[in-house]
Amino acid sequence: MSTAKDLDRLLQGYVDRGLPGCSLHIARKGETIYEGYFGWADIENKIPLDETHLFRQASLTKVAMYTVAMMLYEKGMFLMNDPLYEYFPEWKYSTKTVRSETGEVKIVPTDKPITIKNILNMTCGLPYDMIMGDMPVQHPTSQAMAEAMKPLKAKGHYTLREQIAAISKVPLAFEPGERWLYGFASELTAGLLEVLCGKPAELVIKEMLFEPLGMDSSANFLMDDFAQRLVKNYYIRDGKKLGDEDALFVLPPEREAIFTGPLGSVSGFSRVITNGRDYTKLMQMLANGGVYNGERIMGRKTIDLMRTNTLTETMIREDFSNSYLAGYGYGYGVRTLMDKAAGNHNGSLGAFGWTGGSGTWAEADPSEGVSIVYMHNLQPNLEEYHHLRMRAAAYGFLD
Repeated sequence: MSTAKDLDRLLQGYVDRGLPGCSLHIARKGETIYEGYFGWADIENKIPLDETHLFRQASLTKVAMYTVAMMLYEKGMFLMNDPLYEYFPEWKYSTKTVRSETGEVKIVPTDKPITIKNILNMTCGLPYDMIMGDMPVQHPTSQAMAEAMKPLKAKGHYTLREQIAAISKVPLAFEPGERWLYGFASELTAGLLEVLCGKPAELVIKEMLFEPLGMDSSANFLMDDFAQRLVKNYYIRDGKKLGDEDALFVLPPEREAIFTGPLGSVSGFSRVITNGRDYTKLMQMLANGGVYNGERIMGRKTIDLMRTNTLTETMIREDFSNSYLAGYGYGYGVRTLMDKAAGNHNGSLGAFGWTGGSGTWAEADPSEGVSIVYMHNLQPNLEEYHHLRMRAAAYGFLD
């Protein structure tokens, strides 16, 4: 098995190779069994990373957001087969792209409407407008997403509801439920929280999840002293590799403000800002049947549903299979481990979590009551190198 010294050596090695800074938290049944901080929150000003610093979660936001969605589901506030248009009437008539044998692209009506299940398991057929996954830039849906967003971006600030309305006219990349495609389903899910609860999704998540869990260093927006505690968001220059001299740079403050700011200042749906200690509270709740510090937050069986694979073998093979995701299927907003051998994964079947594009990673293992939360902020995040080594060492740390 690996030891605390092995974990220290691995993470310090990341920093020695050029990573600005990173943290790792491992907990089991409510007790922290490893906590480590390495490197810098701010290289230029020589500020060491510590437990007070916060990280941008980017797509790791999804674990929190989809947890709240499942909490609303278990309250009977929606059904998985509800049509999306019951909550967003402008989505009643969806279209899709169809390519003929000659290569001609036609836009035709979908056979059935998008359902809530389709947005919770990413099978609604919409990428992000910035183009995610393997979808080529020239794909008609990709192009239509970008075109639909142009007027909103041109006017400056836009709301999540404005964004959802604009995208409602975009032809889907496929029939709803036919394929898996990462992307705009998350915005639709955030919008669903707003409609169901009558307030911004950011506040729904804060009030339903962060506050009951005592996650006072977590929010989807800057508040209190968050701006001072936020680590710098480092990027690797084109043509450079991590560890090269002058390889790293940070965005100007006005560019960074596009992604982080006070409530209501970020366009669309803003992502979570938190740290390892706080996110461990969420992951421990999920790893321990919906209970944290003796308080029940959500149902154990709902968590089991959340982490149940929803994809067909064809979807996994064609849409959800690469060396980083090997062995996993996809449930409701989370990957879920199905094949340890395929993923070279030394954890447990049914372990589930997600990754953030800035370098964050989290997984809950209900069979062990264990959670693992790793964080760094770097783009590109070099996730395969950092996360898979860390994952192997973290699970190897368990007795």
